[in-house]
Amino acid sequence: MANITKQDASDYAIEVDDVTMIFNMASETLTNLKEYFIKIMRHELFFKEFRALKNISFKVRRGEIVGLVGTNGSGKSTMLKIIAGVLEPSEGTCTVHGNISPLIELGAGFDMELTARENIYLNGALLGYTKEFIDDNLQGIIDFAELHDFMDMPLKNFSSGMVARIAFAIATIAEPDILIVDETLSVGDVFFQEKCERRIKHFIESGNVTVLFVSHSIKQVERICQRAVWIEKGDLRMDGPVEEVCEAYRNQFN
Repeated sequence: MANITKQDASDYAIEVDDVTMIFNMASETLTNLKEYFIKIMRHELFFKEFRALKNISFKVRRGEIVGLVGTNGSGKSTMLKIIAGVLEPSEGTCTVHGNISPLIELGAGFDMELTARENIYLNGALLGYTKEFIDDNLQGIIDFAELHDFMDMPLKNFSSGMVARIAFAIATIAEPDILIVDETLSVGDVFFQEKCERRIKHFIESGNVTVLFVSHSIKQVERICQRAVWIEKGDLRMDGPVEEVCEAYRNQFN
């Protein structure tokens, strides 16, 4: 069960305790819904268990900057979704102390038919911001996203990089307790990536924001994070200083 508490005296921002995530996958590929329901009615549809995460435990202190590393399909994004409250673990508990700004799936919570300006208010509301707060910070969001000439254009006409700019600007306009970043900085041009890094580093320097960071760029993880947690094929492989974990991660390919 995932628990999110606003106030807590704990030294930890995130506590992951013996978390297992199980998905039931159909044992055969079905081409349409009709075939699926026929199989269900005849009790001919069977599922196999897929354990995306297996008994994972770790804690993140307040103000700590932690990178999650692992190859594709290792379970990193599943772990982030459990911490963000998007998924509930099959077993174990995940407790989060404070408010979260999740940058996990860019575009989630956006309506592609609405304009960028309208989506700022929509996405802001989903993150818990009031209309008055967005009114006061709208120009700051637009300035950071650098999309002044496109604010009244429907989002469906935007590139993924432009959507990323808006999502990042909204989620980081206020200083969160916990910032979750999943591959966000890999979208968009190198200049905007550097700008996002600078904002994250500003949060880090404040000492008040806990950052959980996922990137396929190990150099980026080493540059931003103090500590790394390596998850591989659903197992917790290593947890320690970022340099040691990233070196071990690289060595698996040698």
